[in-house]
Amino acid sequence: MDESIGTNINGPSLIRVPDWLPNPLGRYYLYFAHHQGEYIRLAYADDLAGPWRIHRPGTLQLAQTPCRGHIASPDVHVDEANRRIMMYYHGPALPADVARQEAVTQRFPTLGGQRSFVATSEDGIHFTSGREILGSSYFRVFRWRDHVYALGMPGIFYRSRDGFTGFEQGPVLFDEHMRHTALLLRGDDLYVFYSRAGDCPERILVAHIHLTPDWMTWRASPPTVVLEPEREYEGGHLPLEPSRRGAIHEPARQLRDPAIFVDGERVILLYSVAGEQGIALAELQF
Repeated sequence: MDESIGTNINGPSLIRVPDWLPNPLGRYYLYFAHHQGEYIRLAYADDLAGPWRIHRPGTLQLAQTPCRGHIASPDVHVDEANRRIMMYYHGPALPADVARQEAVTQRFPTLGGQRSFVATSEDGIHFTSGREILGSSYFRVFRWRDHVYALGMPGIFYRSRDGFTGFEQGPVLFDEHMRHTALLLRGDDLYVFYSRAGDCPERILVAHIHLTPDWMTWRASPPTVVLEPEREYEGGHLPLEPSRRGAIHEPARQLRDPAIFVDGERVILLYSVAGEQGIALAELQF
């Protein structure tokens, strides 16, 4: 493993490189993060099975953002209409005393001062970040009808007309234990893949939401287990213990950080293994 990416590996987001992207490194770009990282990582490959190589300089840099300390949790999208790559990400952006005054932090203290932003790129490597705070951390974004919607931690929905500005807060459909999420939209049905801090073991779940024009009436189904840590590289041989919030730097019997990638008819689930020791891919029969 390339030492440049560190020992905390999480937050995958995978795209197929569009034909119009200049000087592509490979057919697929896999963005990911380190919980104390000063830039968003990038791996690339010509085949999903690998080999994967690391672009050591990375992509979006902490110094190019409004955040302090680190940036993480990329959610990357190909904007075909405007021929650009969009990256939603988060980092510490508010001082503790300011964050404590916000209603969302008072309701969910674990959010602290971390907030989400969006950056754009013409080549998938060099990004320019916006300065506007969009919402809570761990933004996962999808377009449905006339709005761009986002799901932030822990289960807070937002929406905007353009995906860049004016995100308004809507319903909260999950509890405070929700951690990272991934979204799969099928018509008017949204499938939310996620994990929960405190589960024993932490594993990948999925819930279903039928979308209607009045988003305040949305309801999430009870979750179904998708994947548990069974194989050795997933931490399946390690002690069975409840997970905790925050970064983890040693192997554990946990699966975290789901991401969804649709490649034609294939639906690929990406997830962090053994806590945050690496990233694996699995094809869903969906």
